[in-house]
Amino acid sequence: MFAEERRMKIAEIINRGDSVKVSQLAKRFNVSESTIRRDLNELEKHGLILRTHGGAVSTISKLEATFVEKQDKCAEEKERIGKIAAEQIKDGDTVILDSGTTTLYISKFIKAKNIIVITNSIALTYELSNRDDIQLINTGGIIRSNTKAQVGSITEKVIKQFRVDKVFLGANGISLEFGVTTPTLQEAGVKQAMIDVADKVYLLVDESKFGKVYFSWICDIKDIDYIITNKKRNEEEMEYFRNLGVNLLY
Repeated sequence: MFAEERRMKIAEIINRGDSVKVSQLAKRFNVSESTIRRDLNELEKHGLILRTHGGAVSTISKLEATFVEKQDKCAEEKERIGKIAAEQIKDGDTVILDSGTTTLYISKFIKAKNIIVITNSIALTYELSNRDDIQLINTGGIIRSNTKAQVGSITEKVIKQFRVDKVFLGANGISLEFGVTTPTLQEAGVKQAMIDVADKVYLLVDESKFGKVYFSWICDIKDIDYIITNKKRNEEEMEYFRNLGVNLLY
């Protein structure tokens, strides 16, 4: 097992329960306690867990801001990203718009006509419901009060019935090492279903999301076709994205 895979499994174990001991993890993964300590230090550095004496505990309750809390954060940057994303939608396209405060801005700039939009966002459903030139499909599902996203098996089942040209995803973190992540398993599952049915995948992330890692893995960076952000990344990151075939729009 690679170190990255072991660390994500450790994070999953910790965030499912109350606490773990270094000795327990070392025995479970058949590695030394010093290796586990290094793993825990790395996970804590990324904000995934909190180290304690002899072990670690979950920080999951601290990881997810509410929709209202996120709405005003980096609003100007999100608006720029939303405008760029809307320009990628062409007449006649079928698209999925993921729930999120960044994807919400897309609705303000869509000029394409005769498109079909599928969304699990309560806010986006409201914003687009009066557009006569858009056929709007709401996924249904359990509504998360924190993020106003619809999630769960109902949402995933509806999404899997379609095949679309483009999906526009939001995420809480993007890391060169750990990929694209979000705080909750339910939202990660819905986003994975969206990726599976789309021809092209667009990830919308402002500069504050880079280098961040959260509990639930969505996908590897190589699974993304386009990253839309508000400013150019450093040359090392740009080269990394290019080598994976990922295009950066900013």
